[in-house]
Amino acid sequence: MQITLDDLSGPEIIAFLDEHVREMRAITPLESKHALGLEGLRKPEVTFWSVRDGGAVVGCGAIKALDPDHAEIKSMRTAASRKRSGIASMMLTHIIAEARQMGFSRLSLETGSADFFAPARALYAKFGFEPCPPFGDYTEDPNSVFMTRLLREPEGHDR
Repeated sequence: MQITLDDLSGPEIIAFLDEHVREMRAITPLESKHALGLEGLRKPEVTFWSVRDGGAVVGCGAIKALDPDHAEIKSMRTAASRKRSGIASMMLTHIIAEARQMGFSRLSLETGSADFFAPARALYAKFGFEPCPPFGDYTEDPNSVFMTRLLREPEGHDR
């Protein structure tokens, strides 16, 4: 398996993300769906990676810069046929390392509160993410769980 920076132009990743958005719309009320579509993921503040195995897209993930110190995880997804095979852990390890390298001191995320999202919440907790209040443009929502993790002390922060 290989993680690569993806420009979101290939038909395989476009289909993979379309399936992701359709799945989120089926599970989450529209007013609580925060998955970015293709155009949202192509914005300059977003860095997107795909995970491929033998050429097939089996996972993806992205980070969106919120400010110079804080980024948000977006579009973490594993192909249904490959769930619980280590792809999400591999992607999350990559995202955390890349966020550090980009200079972010905090990484946050929004995920669902429904049972469907329990494995995702457990994965994030395993990687040191803790519940937090809404961040960025988010507001309290019973369908959302917000989590965050400090990557390093922010610049100019006295220890």
